[in-house]
Amino acid sequence: MGKFIGIFACLFIVALDIIAGILGIKAEAAQNQEKHLRLWIFECKEPSHDAFVLGLAAVTLLGIAHVLANLLGGCTTCTQEELDKASPSKQLSMACLVFTWIILAVGLSMLVIGIISNHKSRASCGFTHHHFLSIGGILCMVHSLFSVAYYVTSTSSLSE
Repeated sequence: MGKFIGIFACLFIVALDIIAGILGIKAEAAQNQEKHLRLWIFECKEPSHDAFVLGLAAVTLLGIAHVLANLLGGCTTCTQEELDKASPSKQLSMACLVFTWIILAVGLSMLVIGIISNHKSRASCGFTHHHFLSIGGILCMVHSLFSVAYYVTSTSSLSE
């Protein structure tokens, strides 16, 4: 029964991250459909409400997936001394945990920058900000890989 719950948890986390990635990429597409005027590195564009909403949904799903992965994976070694003495499986688990946090930070930053640039009050001119939403969407998908790797390695290290 525990294996089925683990498989379901992994599939659910992957589904949330992939949906968040698709929403981020669709938000980029919605942003690119708006009118914009470009002169060298400066660009004037109108914000896209659809891109704003899709980006916000992507951020929410990425956050939920990250919280679920961390809650289900747990923390088996939390100090440097324990990590130095830990088995390779536990060390790999901690490495995956660190990578999920790094990918979360970068992915959320990219999505939030894209969301802010599409807020209704942000109709302005400035430097070009391309592909923040799509890069954030791709990082959502990468997050799913490391989240599942973290969950699998952390639960396998518990049985040691």
